[in-house]
Amino acid sequence: MDVVLVRWPEEAIRLEELRALAAPRLLLVAPEADPPAIADALEDWIRMPADDRDLRARVATLADRSGRAPAAGPALDADGLLRFRGKWIALSPVEQALAAALSDRFGAVVGRDALAKRVWPTEAPTRNALDVHMLRLRRRVCELGLEVKTVRARGYLLQAAE
Repeated sequence: MDVVLVRWPEEAIRLEELRALAAPRLLLVAPEADPPAIADALEDWIRMPADDRDLRARVATLADRSGRAPAAGPALDADGLLRFRGKWIALSPVEQALAAALSDRFGAVVGRDALAKRVWPTEAPTRNALDVHMLRLRRRVCELGLEVKTVRARGYLLQAAE
């Protein structure tokens, strides 16, 4: 996958489009501009003017990252917004706790006990309580292009929808 060079802040709209597409991108930050916050492994920045060797090294690193992980995982912010590929949804406190546990291990199985302890740290919920909240979360995250899979006798897995 090719790394796209984006002039920052002049091409802020183009940057949002590339983020939504999960395209690897290198921001060429103007000398007087503050760089944006980077929360995606497929994005990096370098202040201009930059040495050609440094620029090539950053591009090579991003190209390598994009080969291993074509899509970055979802991000949950402090306001309870789950973001993925340029979209977001607001989550309830219980959904936030579940999404945080699943996002931390994006693409890997998270056990039922670990999820229950994340949501109810001082008490054990009924089996049905966790199932009901997982069903609600599953319905919510599909809007973002995510899916929650049940892994029999193990737990749940959050992944990009196919």
